[in-house]
Amino acid sequence: MALNKRQGPLAGIRVLDLTLMLLGPYATQVLAGFGADVVKVEPAVGDGRRSLGPARHAGMASQFLNMNRGKRSIVIDLKQPRGREVLLALCRNADVLVHNSRRAAMARLGLSYEDVSRVNPRIVYCAAVGFGEDGPYASKPAYDDMIQGLCAVPALQARLTGTAHYAPFNLSDRICGMVFTQTILAALLCRERTGVGQSVELPMFETMAEFVLSEHMWGQTFVPPIDGMGASRLFERKPSPTRDGHLCFWIGTDAQCASLFDAICMPELKADVRFRERAQRNRNLVDFYAMVNGALATKTTAEWMERFEAHDIPVMPLHSLESLMQDEHLKAVGFFKHTGHPSEGAMMNTALPSRWSATQPPDPVPAPRLGEHTVDVLREAGFDPSEIDSLAAAAIVTCGK
Repeated sequence: MALNKRQGPLAGIRVLDLTLMLLGPYATQVLAGFGADVVKVEPAVGDGRRSLGPARHAGMASQFLNMNRGKRSIVIDLKQPRGREVLLALCRNADVLVHNSRRAAMARLGLSYEDVSRVNPRIVYCAAVGFGEDGPYASKPAYDDMIQGLCAVPALQARLTGTAHYAPFNLSDRICGMVFTQTILAALLCRERTGVGQSVELPMFETMAEFVLSEHMWGQTFVPPIDGMGASRLFERKPSPTRDGHLCFWIGTDAQCASLFDAICMPELKADVRFRERAQRNRNLVDFYAMVNGALATKTTAEWMERFEAHDIPVMPLHSLESLMQDEHLKAVGFFKHTGHPSEGAMMNTALPSRWSATQPPDPVPAPRLGEHTVDVLREAGFDPSEIDSLAAAAIVTCGK
């Protein structure tokens, strides 16, 4: 099959996206960025994130705009039997159906995998759920705060600061969203190889538990355990204060550590038994950082950047959110895109980070208005204008402007 160099690697793949809020929309935005035709199926009230964050107009808040680029919006009342029939009609020509509802809710709607696969056996039916179905939490709702708590993220923060805090972004939703994208793509690859569709579930709790424990299981990795839990270095590392800011650097090898001591004009520390080897440094991190940070506080960030780079020590300054937006590298690679939205006016977007030699995806279209593409999508599925008018009159679908 000839490559279409202007549409991205997933050109020709249609995704029915029933997901709401963050995890699912984050995953499907990646698919849309790669060129898939993502049809976002919303209820009449719209995705809840349409009202989260600053907005120029109702239903088009910043968080929605940043999580739903490149998609088309269609509004269907799936609680009405005719709405279910409309969605199943769309499923006949879809490659993927993605949802993040609980299993029982999809079954009540008559949209379980068994229901959908009867009209399209090749469909890849992908669900992001809170918990695996074999455990006692299987029917419980799951949100980012709850999953972070279950996976000890606030407890890890408490070990650092003395107070339990959630991460200051939706860590569980975003990590699970990235894994969800990988899961969907792997299922699609399997379908392309075998011709067989299937149902795939990604549980948030188990996904995040693996993410945390793969580093922090530590001595519990062994049976019987040979040490406690928690990767010790991760509790001591933090940006180092300079005279006018902070420095972020990495010391991974003994040679790098020796170079660091030269850079901070404390070569005598290279002979200190506490710091000569990595294992010894890990047991004496408090002393190590006390000495290093004491030296770093005497010069500016720019002065230390120059010295560290001269000694081949990996180093970067600490950004604020505001300075990140001004980063010279991000500007040079065209990471920020000034775009225009049909209803929201001038906007700033972030670009797709990956680069493709043969199928570079185009810049995505702006996030859709609620129901903006209902008519187009239904026409593509074979509904004639009178049918669409009838569905709209019965409030089974909503046609946006």
